[in-house]
Amino acid sequence: MVYLNFTDLNEEAQNRLLENSKKDVERKFGDSIRKYVRENYTCFETMIEEEALRNLYYYTYVFNP
Repeated sequence: MVYLNFTDLNEEAQNRLLENSKKDVERKFGDSIRKYVRENYTCFETMIEEEALRNLYYYTYVFNP
């Protein structure tokens, strides 16, 4: 669960969420993404960022007033 305040939705908070999601994706799927990158000659950082953006949709958000 990700706890946010309604007043804490600025760019800094969004970047913090994305960085946390990147770390989460790399921890969970890093090896398989590295394998995919090697086989398909793509950029690891781009793949992590794309997967991190998708990963954000699976978080449960709780907004505090």
